[in-house]
Amino acid sequence: MTRIINLVGVVFACAVLVIGCITPARAAELPRIASMNVCTDQLLLTLADPEQILGLSRYSRDRFQSWAADDARRYRILSGGAEDIMVMRPDVVVASLFDKRATREFLKKKGLHVVEFDVPRSLDEVKDQIRQMGQITRHPDRADAGIARLDAAIGRVRAAVAQKRVRVLPVSRRGWVSGSESLLSSLLTQAGLSNAAGELGVGFGGFAPLETIISTKPDFLVVSDAGDRAEDDGSAFLLHPALQRFYPPSKRIVIPDRLTVCGGVMLADALDVLIAELRRVER
Repeated sequence: MTRIINLVGVVFACAVLVIGCITPARAAELPRIASMNVCTDQLLLTLADPEQILGLSRYSRDRFQSWAADDARRYRILSGGAEDIMVMRPDVVVASLFDKRATREFLKKKGLHVVEFDVPRSLDEVKDQIRQMGQITRHPDRADAGIARLDAAIGRVRAAVAQKRVRVLPVSRRGWVSGSESLLSSLLTQAGLSNAAGELGVGFGGFAPLETIISTKPDFLVVSDAGDRAEDDGSAFLLHPALQRFYPPSKRIVIPDRLTVCGGVMLADALDVLIAELRRVER
């Protein structure tokens, strides 16, 4: 019995030693990554190991734009220029095509591997970007799990909306309407709702007069804030007396911008918020 116990102890010690040897080696093989954009920040935070993240964009801690703002506080904030990225010498730089082109091109000329992400306009494109970041971080299993989470949320919201014909109109500051080609519209369509912006001939997005919004007569407005105070002239649009008369809180579906500005697994949270909001306005 003593020999068996000793043998088990030796095997356990060897296993610990092997694991201890493998883990640092594997960590050294994983790419070190810097992010230049608030949307690539969130993909990276979702899929990478903390040790892989060298720095995030200037807006990564903005709670209005980033679903992962709290997690971002653990990491270095980049200036938005090329200098601090050059000093860190990351294996990969992830950026948006909307980031400053001169900076991206400069980094490429200096030999850095820059991967550029376009703005997704559909949930299929979002899934592609999750897979792409999963490949970059070398964690494709996490990407698959994120996509599965998104698909599950789509299934839940479709079940909640089934057999209902609901027309909505996404409206934000100064009367900006998210059109039929926008990511938000794709989210609503996947949920089984109809975006009335298509009836206005709005593609990706555009401004609509107050009279047009009211005369379109959507069942609900989709807004990002339920507040009753305007911080500036842009947000005051949604508090116009005429708009409040026809679309009081019971006619407004609230989905925070931080859940829909970018593509990623946070869209699953956006869909769950949508379910809760539909239940609220239907009471």
